Amino acid sequence: MKIYDISQEVFSCKVFPGDPAPEKNTLDSIEEGGHCNLTAFSMCAHNGTHIDAPFHFIEGGKTVDAVCIEAFVGKAYVAEHHGIVSRIDAAEMIRRAKALDDGAEKRILIKGNAEVSLEAAEVFADCGILLLGNESQTVGPENAPMAVHKVLLGADAILLEGIRLADVPEGVYLLNAAPLNLGGSDGAPCRAILIDFNALPEEQ
Repeated sequence: MKIYDISQEVFSCKVFPGDPAPEKNTLDSIEEGGHCNLTAFSMCAHNGTHIDAPFHFIEGGKTVDAVCIEAFVGKAYVAEHHGIVSRIDAAEMIRRAKALDDGAEKRILIKGNAEVSLEAAEVFADCGILLLGNESQTVGPENAPMAVHKVLLGADAILLEGIRLADVPEGVYLLNAAPLNLGGSDGAPCRAILIDFNALPEEQ
């Protein structure tokens, strides 16, 4: 078994332009004579590696606490792609995932500098995808992400943004991307991991 941590470290993470960056505040320090080390922090729900719940762009959509936990945990397919993901590209990702392991097509993680087009989003939505992940801080064009978000979130698909897949080969894995249970929120940070149960002992 091999475990891949595909999350960003929070305080040094990437931040979507215009969003506030995470801030760390040391409340107590043993080094400075305190009884313990105690940290407080503040951050945007969409900093670093995080999920988007439907409520992010859909009025009346599900909030983080209302999304079924199974959407975040299960078989997932890592597909490498660079550039714009077209309708044909999206359909091929779904096909390859299903061919490798039935059920893996429900969670697609795109490795590389990729941008999901509106047409690709429609393919993913029509296929009933549960979760779509990407390495960018947003799915779709950074300067106009709304349309892609509305298609996917409107279909109750979860978006897992800001993951890191450079060290992960293409293939099927067990994904755990359960977010913090932020009641009523449109998104939440998460510690996303991929598990490869087929890895040989010497690969650990």
